[in-house]
Amino acid sequence: MADLMLPFTRAQFFALFGAYNDAVWPIQILGYLFGMVMVAMVVRPSSAGNRFIGLGLALMWTWTGIAYHGLFFSTINKAALLFGVLFIVQGGLLFYMAVLRGRMDFGTSGRAAAWLGWAFVIYAVVLYPLLGMWTGHRYPEMPMFGITPCPVTIFTFGLLSLTTTPVSRWLLIIPLFWSLLGGSAAALLGVTQDWLLLLSGIAVPLIVLRDRYPPPASTAAGRSA
Repeated sequence: MADLMLPFTRAQFFALFGAYNDAVWPIQILGYLFGMVMVAMVVRPSSAGNRFIGLGLALMWTWTGIAYHGLFFSTINKAALLFGVLFIVQGGLLFYMAVLRGRMDFGTSGRAAAWLGWAFVIYAVVLYPLLGMWTGHRYPEMPMFGITPCPVTIFTFGLLSLTTTPVSRWLLIIPLFWSLLGGSAAALLGVTQDWLLLLSGIAVPLIVLRDRYPPPASTAAGRSA
């Protein structure tokens, strides 16, 4: 089925991850270190920590756009050049909003969005690679946290759900697009761990926007009446 709908085969897709992971080693370790520090800074929020989290996300998106999409994935799918541009744009938006303007604060709370955010963060960092190995994928022919599109998108959705300030709608557009497009790999290529990417693309924007932009008081009062 995938061979009929995609310009590459399942074997080419996973072989690409093998070549990519071998070529960029040991950047995978740096990706995990960045991720762990970012998570720690959510638990112990500070102004400097908020900017570091934003910088980390910006670097993950930009790296993935240039290195994965631009240099590797484009060799089997020319559309990846467009994907790479979108990922770089997302990195620029995150850098502008979180680092330059300091408009993104992160922290824990009892909100539904925060609980969902932690679930996606844990999934992206820990469960995503474990589920991949459990379903038969072995390193290096598997997506790795911090440097490949789907784990980066899930991790981003998780952190956007852990903000304590309003999230710009502009920050949701490209991750939502990729969750729908990249998440199709779950069905077409047998990447079981990407099923949650589809769910995150549907759930997170709705919950984040509901929590950040509640209906006007008059509308809410009218509904309660």
